[in-house]
Amino acid sequence: MKSLSDTTGDYLTYEEDEKLRDHCGVVGVYLSDHETNASRLAYYGLQSLQHRGQESTGIAVSDGEKVEHYKKMGLVADVYNHETLAPLKGYIAIGHVLYSTSGHATIENAQPFVSRSKLGTLAVAHNGSLVNAEPMKEFLEETGSTFTSASDTEVIIKLIAKNYKKGLEKALTDTIQLIRGSFALAVMTEKTLIGARDPNGIRPLCLGKLPNGWILASESCAIDAMGGDLVRDIEPGEIVIINDDGVLSFNFGEKTARKNCIFEYVYFARPDSIMDNIHVLEARIRMGEVLARESGVAADVVIGVPDSGLGAAIGFSRASGIPYAMGLVKNKYIGRTFIAPTQEEREQMVFVKLNAIKYDVCGKRVVIIDDSIVRGTTARRLIQILRKAGAKEVHFRISSPPVKYPCYFGIDTPVRADLISATHDSAEICTAVGADSLAFISMEGMVEALESCEPERAVEHTEQNGSKKSEANDCCFCQGCFLGEYPMPMIGEIGKR
Repeated sequence: MKSLSDTTGDYLTYEEDEKLRDHCGVVGVYLSDHETNASRLAYYGLQSLQHRGQESTGIAVSDGEKVEHYKKMGLVADVYNHETLAPLKGYIAIGHVLYSTSGHATIENAQPFVSRSKLGTLAVAHNGSLVNAEPMKEFLEETGSTFTSASDTEVIIKLIAKNYKKGLEKALTDTIQLIRGSFALAVMTEKTLIGARDPNGIRPLCLGKLPNGWILASESCAIDAMGGDLVRDIEPGEIVIINDDGVLSFNFGEKTARKNCIFEYVYFARPDSIMDNIHVLEARIRMGEVLARESGVAADVVIGVPDSGLGAAIGFSRASGIPYAMGLVKNKYIGRTFIAPTQEEREQMVFVKLNAIKYDVCGKRVVIIDDSIVRGTTARRLIQILRKAGAKEVHFRISSPPVKYPCYFGIDTPVRADLISATHDSAEICTAVGADSLAFISMEGMVEALESCEPERAVEHTEQNGSKKSEANDCCFCQGCFLGEYPMPMIGEIGKR
């Protein structure tokens, strides 16, 4: 059995070591009042999407004639101030926050990317990952393009620019039909804001309305922060073009199977967001309820690992009748920039980041709920924390199935050998982390929980199958990281996988 201490690399933070990471978040703003600056609204939106990326951020704006942009490594609050926002004048803006794959945290990969030519200026912000980025890059290099980054987004903007002489709409559709993978795009020209979502809808993108304009965002919480109202999600395979005439929508290809990223509901998205008609917090509560039904245990208290385990803990408590307690306190002032160079220091970070409330757990049988187990070192440390605080028993429950496979669509996943569930069964993991018992939600139970949050999907599935119980491989969610079954064929090896 591979030991937990063998499953981590050097120079990783606590967060990088133990949580899957979404690559980024995007926003777009179009204001009908051309004298009003959109950059400040974009800043508010990016603040709300900071959880999706903490390495770099950027904003591009247009005043109808010229495009200016600013990007820098760091958190949104640290990068922008009055001096940096003041020159970003214009009524159209797109913004981006980035968490790149390991080894690519450089300013060259920061977004938005901007391309200038005699035909006009383009700016692109992208959430997702292309599975055919390398062949597309080779094709572009053979036709004279050069690249300054390791980002898929540079491939996208160069493809659009290459076809721009055909007109914006044609350039977009031609580009989107060439690329394969996941993408939620915010594209800006001098006079237009465009949003596009991949044919499977893997990565999220939604449309919001302002009193004087429109918003595109990865999550609805950003629309709320900008003072807008959620209108709807951009549909898989849809392009929306926003200008003074309003919102023009069209589909760029044949209808394909919807495969939303299931981990958005498990972990990535903020609990106050609504994604594809599903309230994220409700989804997490339902997962906890199913988890209690599938793997109930005699206990005195249920606690959740802050923050994404809290909803499932509430659901587990409701369904089991076991009282819910706070149990753990998270130190919100420990950022991802805290580097722990040795294995011992990395594991010690869990004690710094989280602490038990003895009043809630001392002398009690505790059920602790987390959203996932990646490498397992955090689970082991959490159990040590609870036992040190006097917990009599510790039963670990996970509101997602075992993560066994890498993701190729915008999640930074460790190599498969470093995923503890790929090399250990539940009993072995339970022993390794020191729990009294351990259980994951089933794939079928997870899909059932999600579909119960959206009546239309539940009804549609019932009509097709005659039962409300969902089949894991017949649903609207990408489950590649759990089952190794992806929405599209993989082209070679992706990145560091």
